[in-house]
Amino acid sequence: MGAMSYQDVLGAEGEALLRHESRTISKGVLHLPGADFVDRVFTQTDRSPTVLRNFQALLGHGRLANTGYVSILPVDQGVEHSAGASFAPNPAYFDPENICRLAIEGGCNAVASTIGVLASVSRKFAHRIPFLAKFNHNEMLTYPNIYKQSYFGSVRQCWEMGAVAVGATIYFGSDTSREEIAYVSDMFEEAHALGMVTVLWCYTRNGAFKAKGADGKSVDYHASADLTGQADHLGATIKADIIKQKLPTNNGGYAALNAGASSYGKWDKRVYTNLCGSDEGGNGGHPIDLCRYQLANGYMGRVPLINSGGESKGESDLADAVRTAIINKRAGGMGLISGRKAFQRPMAEGVALLNAIQDVYLDGSVTVA
Repeated sequence: MGAMSYQDVLGAEGEALLRHESRTISKGVLHLPGADFVDRVFTQTDRSPTVLRNFQALLGHGRLANTGYVSILPVDQGVEHSAGASFAPNPAYFDPENICRLAIEGGCNAVASTIGVLASVSRKFAHRIPFLAKFNHNEMLTYPNIYKQSYFGSVRQCWEMGAVAVGATIYFGSDTSREEIAYVSDMFEEAHALGMVTVLWCYTRNGAFKAKGADGKSVDYHASADLTGQADHLGATIKADIIKQKLPTNNGGYAALNAGASSYGKWDKRVYTNLCGSDEGGNGGHPIDLCRYQLANGYMGRVPLINSGGESKGESDLADAVRTAIINKRAGGMGLISGRKAFQRPMAEGVALLNAIQDVYLDGSVTVA
């Protein structure tokens, strides 16, 4: 897909995304993805040779093999969003075999799913595609629904099924986040001891992160660059090897939460101006610069950033996926982890969407901004 094709897909925003040159955090100070990423970056760390081998195995699989970029299929929504709501659009994916088939036929680097899904077909697929086994989830059967991660299995179970990596979510900012930080940190330590790569979904969650502005309208800052950036930094601190984060949708979360008589956290206006290209209140900023701020919080890319594909919206899914891939790649990120856009449609269409994402990372004309 060339530049003109991207512009056809992205419409009026295409030129701004493809031609942007970042003047916030220079690409020259970033630890960028590349075929030599493990040799260049991770061999400097205290990770064991087995972790390095498994990281290289993950980078060496699928259509993006040995580029330094990753395309991962995540299908943990059967727990996270309930199986019925997630698989009703395509009931074939109640069967874990079809999840693995989609990841393989879609040319992915890895398949990410629950311990139960991957364990049920491990002898058939663990040697054919790298497994990323997610050991905790927020399940939606508790009444009333709450937002709290519970662990569903052990790190050893992930290792015994042949997983090369484990995944977890922490709801940073929630009233249970300290508990989640503690046990995920412990489980990541065990995973590293067994030689597995650790991937952390660094999500924010607190009702207060939907704040009212001066006009009385509520603005959702759960995906603001500043709050998600700090979540990324905390994730890097507990030794996540890869950070998964939502693409920033705005900025100014700290500014909004420190408006009026309220006080929250620590913040500096230069985060918005110098580091994100926003104004002093966090308004504005190019999407690529906002994403780059997330990456910077992962030790300037020493802990690479992958962004999530988000929910399926139907006809706009291809354009949304390509847009997210372009922003992530040009910001300096390592790739995408996109699920619902792929599996909530016929397999051939899901494969085509995954391939469209991968084409962005294979296209040398789409450069780091």
